[in-house]
Amino acid sequence: MRKLLLEADHISKIYDIDTKNPFIAMKDISLKVYEGDFICIMGPSGSGKSTLLNNISTIDIPNKGHVYIDTSEITTMSEKEIGYFRYEKLGFIFQNYSLLQSLTMYENIIAPLSLQKKKVIEMKKKAIELAKLLNIEHTLDKFPNECSGGEKQRAAIARALITNPKLIVADEPTGNLDSKNSHELLEMLKNMNTEESRTIIMVTHDPQIASYSSKLIYITDGKIVKELERKNMSQKDYFYEIMKITSTDAQLFF
Repeated sequence: MRKLLLEADHISKIYDIDTKNPFIAMKDISLKVYEGDFICIMGPSGSGKSTLLNNISTIDIPNKGHVYIDTSEITTMSEKEIGYFRYEKLGFIFQNYSLLQSLTMYENIIAPLSLQKKKVIEMKKKAIELAKLLNIEHTLDKFPNECSGGEKQRAAIARALITNPKLIVADEPTGNLDSKNSHELLEMLKNMNTEESRTIIMVTHDPQIASYSSKLIYITDGKIVKELERKNMSQKDYFYEIMKITSTDAQLFF
C-alpha cells in the first residue's frame, strides 16, 4: 500500500477577507497525494490552480482547513518552521527558473544545502552527480546569463533535487522553454516519477504537457470539478480524455 504523502482537508483561500468585497480564490478543496503520484493541476486562467499549488506547498497558507505533508501539519507552523520544512522536504521548479544572477550555476544548485549548512565536500559531490545526470556539468562555472533557457531549467531541476525532497512542485515549468527543451524536461520528470518513484505536483494550462502525468485535477472557479486518472491508458488516449475535459469547460463560456 502506498504511503499518503500530502493531504489537503477542506482548504479555502480568501483574499481581502476583512473587507466588504472579499475574493474567494479557492473554496473547500480536499485532496490526497500518495508517494509516487505525478499529479497535474489544470484549469482556465484565474481558476485557482496556482493558488491551490501554493497553498499545498508552503508558499502560502489557506485561511481555512488543514494541510499535512509527510504527517506534519504545515498550516500551524511558524514562518521559521516552514522555512526549514521547505528546504528539507520540498523541491521547487518555477517557470522563470528563479536563479540568482550573481551566483554561478554551481552556487545556485547547492544553495538549499548551503542553507542547511552541509559540508562543502558533500555539496560538491551531489551537485556534480546531478549536473552529470542532467547534462549540464559544462555550465557549473558559468553564470545564468551565460547559459541557455534549457540549461537554466536543468539547473533549477538540479537545485530542486539536491536535498532529495519528498515532493517536487513545478509551476508551469516549460513556460519559458522551446518545444525541444520542453519535451526533454517533461521526459526527465516522467522518468523521475516512473523510475525513481518521485512524487510530483505540476501546474500547466497545456493538455499535451498534462498527458505526462498519472492523474489530472481540473479546477474551475476555485473548486475541483473533475479528476482523471491515467491508469492503463496510453499517453495518447489520456491526452484525448484531457482534451475532452478542457474543451467541455471552454464551451461553457459561449
